[in-house]
Amino acid sequence: MPIRKTIYNDFQGSSSPRRKRRGVQPGDFQDPLSDYSPPQFDDDLEQDLAELTIADMDAWPPLVVAPTDSIENAIKRMREDDFGCVLVIDSENKLVGIFSERDVLNKIAGHFEATRKLPVSVVMTHNPVVIYDSDPPAKALNMMAIGSFRHLAVLDADDKPIGILGPRRVNAFLQKYFS
Repeated sequence: MPIRKTIYNDFQGSSSPRRKRRGVQPGDFQDPLSDYSPPQFDDDLEQDLAELTIADMDAWPPLVVAPTDSIENAIKRMREDDFGCVLVIDSENKLVGIFSERDVLNKIAGHFEATRKLPVSVVMTHNPVVIYDSDPPAKALNMMAIGSFRHLAVLDADDKPIGILGPRRVNAFLQKYFS
């Protein structure tokens, strides 16, 4: 018998009887959550970082521009309203990007006259990392620290922008635990 057929027959189990499954007996199943105990927190900050939501952090209402708005207009709005970024929103109120102080420094500084009339969509950060208003504050802090973000767009359950979470809001949230 050629080797190929022998391997095939062994694989098919033709030379040995098929193994039967053992039925589940009453009392065999153990519910993994039957002995669940809630987590124990060392202090109020640890508990609130895990149990509160971004909505509890009072994110700023977003400052928004359209993708076709000029870079000059976006910078002017940021300066007038004292914001570190603007959210770039399309005609369906969907977030398409974020334009921040970092974009100004890294992409525009030294070239302002040549770029000021360009649409903000040319230099914005496309598809930015976002956080949802129902997420815990610990997630936002983690995302900001790991990703080196100063600002996060806050979205609702329908993916509509409802706020901006930045260093001032984070600082105000944390400060109440250290005073």
